[in-house]
Amino acid sequence: MNWSVSAIVLYSVFVASILIYVPFLAVGYARFQIGYDRSNPRAMLEKLPPYGQRATWAHQNAFETFMVYGSAALMAYATGVDSALASYAAITFVIARLLYSLFYILDLPWGRSLMFATGQLCTYCLFALSFLKIQSVV
Repeated sequence: MNWSVSAIVLYSVFVASILIYVPFLAVGYARFQIGYDRSNPRAMLEKLPPYGQRATWAHQNAFETFMVYGSAALMAYATGVDSALASYAAITFVIARLLYSLFYILDLPWGRSLMFATGQLCTYCLFALSFLKIQSVV
């Protein structure tokens, strides 16, 4: 199957939106272990085991990075970026964010930091490609 750069970039936004909730699976499991308090669900986050707390933080970080990545990816799509580098950046971002969450939950800070930096690099690569594309049009 031969996918266009536009399709890869748009699918990466969709997959990245799903990855926001991957760490929350661990949060749900941790909540199940300590007993879920329906009347005060946020207060119980402090009572979670360490992996559950880290999963909560990974989940929150996923929201934060998704906003910036989504903007970069949509800019690349809107400006018609048609570069293999954009495809690689989109795919690498998704992989890096999945590994980021896993490394965070497993308490592997070096891996987590490396994956965060990789994801940021991919995001700003898409921004740069978009800016280069509009500069060549003008």
